[in-house]
Amino acid sequence: MKGTKPFPSSFIMSENTSIPVIEALIGDLLHDSEDIFLVSVRIKPTNNIRIYLDADSGLSIEKCIKINRALYKQIEEKSWYPDGNFSLEVSSPGVDEPLKLLRQYKKNIGREIEVTLNDDTKQIGKLIESGDEMIKLEQHEGKGKKAVIKNIDIPFSEIKQTKVLIKF
Repeated sequence: MKGTKPFPSSFIMSENTSIPVIEALIGDLLHDSEDIFLVSVRIKPTNNIRIYLDADSGLSIEKCIKINRALYKQIEEKSWYPDGNFSLEVSSPGVDEPLKLLRQYKKNIGREIEVTLNDDTKQIGKLIESGDEMIKLEQHEGKGKKAVIKNIDIPFSEIKQTKVLIKF
């Protein structure tokens, strides 16, 4: 079965091996879920493991708790951290985290985003399309009868960072 190959008992997590190994465990946990996907894994020097997940239809706290418990149990059983010297957090990336995956762009079609380009210029607009190579933004210029709507294509190769803008 996938992901069941045992690690040697002397295997201890190090900074170089931690992230790919944790990603593999999460991949196995999410194998049956078509909706939930891994965004990123971060491990601090204090052995604080942060897992960022997302889902096409939204990620509930209950799903995060379930995945956290299953992953925590696996890490503990494998004794990768001596004396249980680690902490684990599983959550969605949150509004302040930039989009990282094509799947996140597709999920956010219809929302206002701020795109920082490689030259540090910014484009703000409504995400109306996301393909394999680029995104399309709808921008409004002017007001009233002089308002003009224009669409701009931005290749992913020119994007440094993209954040979803939250309006209240």
